[in-house]
Formats: sequence, structure tokens, C-alpha cells
Amino acid sequence: MFEEYNKRNKAIVAALELAAEGGWKAVTFPAIAMRSSVSLADLRREFTCKTDILRAFQAEIDAEVLAKSKPATPEQSPRDRVFDTVMTRFEAMTPYKPALRRISAALCCHPAEAAQLIPSSLAAQYWMLAGAGAKLDGPGAGLRVAGLASIYCKVFGVWLDDDTPGLDRTMAALDRRLKNGEEWLARAESACESFCRFACGFMPRGWKRRERGEATEPAAGGASANPAGT
Repeated sequence: MFEEYNKRNKAIVAALELAAEGGWKAVTFPAIAMRSSVSLADLRREFTCKTDILRAFQAEIDAEVLAKSKPATPEQSPRDRVFDTVMTRFEAMTPYKPALRRISAALCCHPAEAAQLIPSSLAAQYWMLAGAGAKLDGPGAGLRVAGLASIYCKVFGVWLDDDTPGLDRTMAALDRRLKNGEEWLARAESACESFCRFACGFMPRGWKRRERGEATEPAAGGASANPAGT
């Protein structure tokens, strides 16, 4: 990871090293500049605030996981593919676990700062599902992304404290929550489809033709549909 050692990546690595040593509070742009030999002017070009560094780190992890993703095979269930993709993500983050542990502890005490990561975290889960070959169209797409984000958040906490060589605790927690999530998603999608069919019953006739831009049928006897004849 971070094979392309450009200014942006240097700053990310420096920030993670500082976080591992002194916590999130120790991560300041002057400290990053000193550690990475990247000027403050260049850091400003790359980042607006400290949270941008975490978003950039998430994007780098996304890219590494997707690069390692393999095409879906019929032998694997969707849940197994998602399981493998998420575990690949945890493996990619392992070298940075000390930093992530301290950053996570700090953000738990600063919910407003943590909330800034919600959009990028949801985007990360979207890409994890894409890498796993999951279905990402239709009304269930948002449910899948939000559901995996919830599962990942809970398992991430387990992973931070899991020092077993094979990440046994993490795998057990992920497998259990994915199974429960799969069952919940099936029920939610079924309810959503039933609601859509119910709602369609209240649509006025001809709405599908109007959406496609098709002309309405002329009035009987070829008379104008305009009662005033204009």
C-alpha cells in the first residue's frame, strides 16, 4: 500500500505514525509537515482539515481491496463474497491498527468530528459491495449499503481488540452479523416490493405511457379531445 509515495501519501503515512505515537490530538499539520517533509502549502493543496486525511486513507484502502478482489464465482454465495471482501479490508488495515485504535477512541469522544466521516464511510461500503459483486441497483441498494455499514462499524470495534493471529474473533463476529443482516435484508426487500405494488395500484391510468412520452389515444369517433373545439 502507498506504493506511489507522493506528497499526499507521505502526509497520510506521517499522520498515522503520529496518531500511533501520541493519539489523534498529536496529529497536526505542522507536525505532519515536519514528519513528512511536505510543506504546509502543499498540505493545504491536498487537505482542508484533519478529517480529510482519514477520508484519503479510506480511499486508499478501498483501492487496495478492489485491486485484490476476484471475479464472483457461482460456487460462492453473496454472503461469502462480502465476507471475503471485508476480511481483505481488515487485513489491509492491519499495519495501521495501533493508529486506528487511538483515532477511533478519540473520535468516540467527538461525535461531531466523527460524523464528518459518514459519507466517505458509506462510499467505502458501496465499493466493498461492488468488489464483492453484490447487486447495487433497485430499491434494495441503499438498504444493502446502510446495512453493511452498520455491520462493519460493529465488527470494526471487534477487530481493533482482536490480536489473535487468524483474527478468529473478527471472523466469527462478521459471519454472525452478515447472516443476521442477510435475513433482515430479505424481509426488508420483500416488504419494499409489496409496498411498491400496493402504491402502483393508486397510480392514474396511462402514467406509464406518459413517462415514456407516448401519445394518448384520440377521443372516440376521431373528435378532438378539447371540448371547446380550439
